[in-house]
Amino acid sequence: MAPLAGLLLEKGDTVLGSDLPLYPPMSDRIAALGIEVRPGFDARNLPEKVDHVVVGNLAGKDNPELVEALRRGLPVSSMPETLHDEFLAGRHPVVAAGTHGKTTTTALTAWLLASSGRSPGYLVGGEPVNLPAPSAIGRGPAFVVEGDEYSTSWRDKGPKFLHYAPRTLILTSVEFDHADLYRDLAAVKDAFRAGVALVPPDGLIVAHGDDPNVLDVLSSARAPVLRYRVEPEGDDGLVARHVSFGSEGSRFTVFENGKPLLEALVPLAGRHNVANALAAIGATRPFGLTPAELTAGLASFGGVRRRLEVRGTEGGVTVVDDFAHHPTAVGETIRGAKGRFPGRRLWAVFEPRSITGGRADFAPAYLSALSSADAVAVTRPFHAARLGSPAGPGALDTGWLAGELTRRGVPAFDAENAEALARTLLPRLLPGDVVLVMSSGSFGGLCGKLLAGLSAPAGLPS
Repeated sequence: MAPLAGLLLEKGDTVLGSDLPLYPPMSDRIAALGIEVRPGFDARNLPEKVDHVVVGNLAGKDNPELVEALRRGLPVSSMPETLHDEFLAGRHPVVAAGTHGKTTTTALTAWLLASSGRSPGYLVGGEPVNLPAPSAIGRGPAFVVEGDEYSTSWRDKGPKFLHYAPRTLILTSVEFDHADLYRDLAAVKDAFRAGVALVPPDGLIVAHGDDPNVLDVLSSARAPVLRYRVEPEGDDGLVARHVSFGSEGSRFTVFENGKPLLEALVPLAGRHNVANALAAIGATRPFGLTPAELTAGLASFGGVRRRLEVRGTEGGVTVVDDFAHHPTAVGETIRGAKGRFPGRRLWAVFEPRSITGGRADFAPAYLSALSSADAVAVTRPFHAARLGSPAGPGALDTGWLAGELTRRGVPAFDAENAEALARTLLPRLLPGDVVLVMSSGSFGGLCGKLLAGLSAPAGLPS
């Protein structure tokens, strides 16, 4: 919603809105745009003179502002409908979809096009470091958009990406997620099959060939498929070989149908980001980027805020912020951080923030994912009361999780909330440690709390 507001402002519209309490980085972006945000939801927030109302997918049909807009007969649309109608018509939509990696892949694809002078339009669901804003209208044919699989609006529970008319579709991964919307993996696959079927025969599907679920949903494809893989057996499609990781990022050689294309250095950590880079390379193929342009764009990509973002170092302890929340993403992020900070003790600090992330049935997956850290701290699920209700699936038992990790030789503890976690964690930190903070929300400002505590006069134990 925040990047869409930026696009509407760039187009020349006047924009205001309302929301629950916001948190960085999007709260900073809204403030920088000068958009008035009225607190909470109240019919009185809706001005007398308004031409159009855009409703986010968290607003239910009983939202007082939506009710008032409908009562007044105002034009009302969802975020995806507005994006399509106002900005995608007449463009070449490049839609990055998948359970994981959407934001980084969207930002990197937009950067490759922008840094090579193609002037793309784009909308990224995060804060790209290189780009001046998370959205821009652009002048070139390409419009790169993050294709979220979560619901469109109160009246349309289908995924957002179904509204974007993709001409090029990136499919990074398919896993069970958003358990409040999809009943099981089969339902998730059905949603992605519908997206795959939208790409016209003269379009392109760029698909992660290492993911069997991705390969499964390609059954509905009408367009040509370009597969990308990391160190596979065969050579068809885009392939990364000779992959290595270090403090400068990831190095690898890109082959296209068995022939060397380019030598890549991407300042991103982890095998998953090598895959994301291949996806972005594939998505730019319709726009004719040269190997030299691709190489330069990859090497100069600055990443996205809250994706292994170093928030600061105090007392020799580095605090890193990441959006990871699904077990697969948590595991990949930990492995990426260990590659980026070799030889340092890595604390994985995790908040089960989402409805899916706080479910009891994800406990074995989180146990496996967190076991690759050197030490772990976790808070109770953010939605514990909702998940633990009689109608709920049961909440993740973080006490059990910490106990099992400790028994496996990974020191771990759980805490009620961010404040309690910080109090327990700070005395345990030593110079040289890396604290990887993972949450799909604000985590109670934990990164700032840790940095403030580390810089306190008492300091760290020697």
